[in-house]
Amino acid sequence: MDISKPISLSSPEFIADKWAIFERLREEQPISKIKVSVLTLYGISRFDDCDMLLNDPRLVRNRTTATGGGSRLPFPIPKSVSVLMESMIQEDDPNHRRLRELVRKAFQPQAIKTLEERIEGYSDELLGGLNKNSGFELQNDYARHIPERMIADMVGIGHDQMPQFRSLMGSLSEGFSGLRILRTFILDMPKHLRFVREIVREKKTNPGEDILTHLIFAEEDGDRLSEDEVVAMVFLLVIAGFETTVHLITNGVHTLLQHPDQLEILRADPSLWASAVEEILRHRGPVQGTKPGWATEDIELHGVTIPKGKPIMPLLGAANHDPRKFDNPLSFDITRSPNHHLGFSHGIHYCLGAHLARAEARIGLRKLFERFPNIDFAVDPNELELQNLPAWHRYKQMPLSTGALS
Repeated sequence: MDISKPISLSSPEFIADKWAIFERLREEQPISKIKVSVLTLYGISRFDDCDMLLNDPRLVRNRTTATGGGSRLPFPIPKSVSVLMESMIQEDDPNHRRLRELVRKAFQPQAIKTLEERIEGYSDELLGGLNKNSGFELQNDYARHIPERMIADMVGIGHDQMPQFRSLMGSLSEGFSGLRILRTFILDMPKHLRFVREIVREKKTNPGEDILTHLIFAEEDGDRLSEDEVVAMVFLLVIAGFETTVHLITNGVHTLLQHPDQLEILRADPSLWASAVEEILRHRGPVQGTKPGWATEDIELHGVTIPKGKPIMPLLGAANHDPRKFDNPLSFDITRSPNHHLGFSHGIHYCLGAHLARAEARIGLRKLFERFPNIDFAVDPNELELQNLPAWHRYKQMPLSTGALS
């Protein structure tokens, strides 16, 4: 691949060989032009540069801050879905800090600890329903249902509302690639927004014991979230908390089956599961790049000037394999310590749901390998296809055989 030209992160050539391309970028062109859909950005591939920029106030999420006006995106979106731009993930301080303070209590480690028993119960129930004599498809039969149920619980979704909620999750996880983005924006999102607004208004009248109710009534120094901000937060829960966990579990299974020596270490010492999840996040994390940031002034790195107003993407997958930061970065080592990766980003946009995602992956993976100790790929792993989505590392499907039941 010619790295002197903008590299499309959704091109088949990149998808098939991203680790080698990341290595070339780090060594030869650490500040490079990349393409994500219709957007051309500056890609940052070295760990220290990514870490610095993720903490740099010159890099903002709200494009209008950098450009001094205009729209938040460099292309038009329907007014009906502009509320999604009010999400915390698209904001900068001080408004980002305000939104984060209003919701952070619901995602603190002690709050997530109380959810672990529920994650265990859901994992056991799902595994018990799998056919022990044949096999199953990891994502659709197991991995997706753990975060799906947890998010539904957090939002307080009733049984009769689950079909609509699953449709919403499908649009957010699969609806932004290629030409399908037009259908998502024009047809699907207005319908989903109406659905979420109905839920929010129902919770205002009939509060529940769920996180959505907490968000609606959360107060900090007399300040509360507006309805639009609550709606945007629900969408953020799905975007950040669903697909990331599905593919963290999927990538974890793939990586462990490809490294049986590390799986044996885990079986001998289950206390290493938390460490294993950290190494999966570093080695094969599902999120390979951040949301675009925008330069509020000219930024110079390695002799390259990134002009004011231009978009920048720290390439987390490249940074997490940087030999300047990690010894033997291409090796998968569940005992790696320290392991200060960027799998959940860094700085003010560090993933608010990181503790929940870690718990879901740790418990979901441990339960799976305990239940099916002889689990293996049902097809040649070289035949497994990666999805053609920029800034992600995720498989289309993963058929597994169970072997003998434990």
